[in-house]
Amino acid sequence: MPGDQSPGRPRPTRRQLLFGGAVAGFGAAAAVGADQAIRLAGRPGPAGAADAAADASPAGDGELTGSGVVPFYGPHQAGIATLPQAHATLVALDLRDGINRDGLRRLMQLLTDDAARLTRGEPALADSEPELAHVPASLTVTFAFGPEFVRRASTAAVQAPAWLRPLPAFGIDRLEAAWSDGDLLLQVAADDPFTVAHAVRMLLKDTRSFATVRWTQPGFRRARGSEAPGTTMRNLFGQVDGTVNPAPPTLDFEQLVWIREGAFAGGTGMVVRRIRMDLDKWDRLDRSGREQSVGRTLANGAPLTGAEERDEPDFAAKNAAGFPVIAEFSHLRRARSENTSERFFRRAYNYDDAPSREQISNSGLLFIAFQADVDAQFVPIQQRLDELDLLNEWTTPIGSAVFVVPPGCAEGGYVGEGILG
Repeated sequence: MPGDQSPGRPRPTRRQLLFGGAVAGFGAAAAVGADQAIRLAGRPGPAGAADAAADASPAGDGELTGSGVVPFYGPHQAGIATLPQAHATLVALDLRDGINRDGLRRLMQLLTDDAARLTRGEPALADSEPELAHVPASLTVTFAFGPEFVRRASTAAVQAPAWLRPLPAFGIDRLEAAWSDGDLLLQVAADDPFTVAHAVRMLLKDTRSFATVRWTQPGFRRARGSEAPGTTMRNLFGQVDGTVNPAPPTLDFEQLVWIREGAFAGGTGMVVRRIRMDLDKWDRLDRSGREQSVGRTLANGAPLTGAEERDEPDFAAKNAAGFPVIAEFSHLRRARSENTSERFFRRAYNYDDAPSREQISNSGLLFIAFQADVDAQFVPIQQRLDELDLLNEWTTPIGSAVFVVPPGCAEGGYVGEGILG
C-alpha cells in the first residue's frame, strides 16, 4: 500500500509517485494520496521552512500587502485575534460515513501541514500550481469542529462542551439547510481574494477522502489600506458595525473569548449566522428612521446621545417630547446588557451574491462570533434581539451553525491533537 515503510522496502520518490503512478493507470488522485501518506509517515518539509516561519511577520508600512505573514503555530489558532483581513471564505464540511477517530487524526494532520505551509507563502505538499502560493497576504486558516466531529473524536476523558449544539429556535429565524450546521469548518482569510481561493482549493484536496462540502460562504471588508487601521467596519446598510467589541490582547478579550479549562482550553466557541439584509426595503426608510432603528448615527456610528463612535450611550436621555432618545426597540439598546459577561467578540464579513428576478441586491452579513461559552454569552443577547429589535424588520437570519475551535498547536503538532492524540 502507498506509504508502507516496512523494513527493506525502498520508499518511492515523490517524482516516481507523481509520474509512475499516472503511467500505471492510477491517475492524479492516487499520486496525491501517496503524497499525503508519505507526509504522515514523517517526511520533513523544505529546508529552512521553520526558520522562515519564525522570522516572518505581517507586512508593515512600506511593504507589499501580499508579503504579510501571520504565524500559524501558537497557543491559539490564528484568524481570531488576528486583525481581520479584507477577504474570507468559510467552508463547512460533512464527514463521510466510516471516518473514525483515526481518520480524523489523519485528516487534521494533513490539513495542519498544508495550512502551515500556505500561511508561510509556501506551496502545499501536493500543490499542482505552486506559483499561486507565493503571495500569503496575511493568510490565516482556522479550523473549528461541529458536534458530530467531536462526537466521533471523543473518548471517556474528552467530552464536547455542553453548548456545542444548534442554537435555540428564534422566532426571527428562517433557516435554510444550505447555510446551516456542519461537522468541520475551515475559515480561510487573507488580504487578497486570489490567495484565499488557492488556499481553499488546496485544503479541500486534503479533505476529499474524508468529507464532502456542505456549504461555502465568501465575505469581504474594505481592502487593506483603504481606511485607517482600527476603523470599525461598515455593513451594507451603511452602518458602523461592531463598535462595542473586546479588543485583543486585553484581559477583557482573554476572559470573554478563550476557553480556560478542559480539552479545548485555549480554544473558543464559534457561532456563524448568515443574515440576509433587505437592502431594497431599507432603501424606502429615511435617514432618521434608519438611525432610530439602530440607535446610532450613520455618519460616524455615534450613539444618538453622543458625538463620537465610542461615546457611552445615555439610555435615560429624553427628547423634547419626553420619549427616550435611544428607543427601547433600537438595536443598540436590545444588544446591550447590564451583565458585562454577556458579551462576545465579533469578526463579521459582508456578502453580496448575484440578485435575481425583481431584486437589485442579494446581500447580507456573515456574522461570526467568538466566545468561551455560547450559552452564557451569545444566546442571552440573541434572545433579547429576537423579542424586540426594530432592525429585525430588514434582517433575516437564514443560516446558523455552532462550532468549537480547538487551541493552536506547536510546530510538529497538529490542530485538534488535544482530543485526537
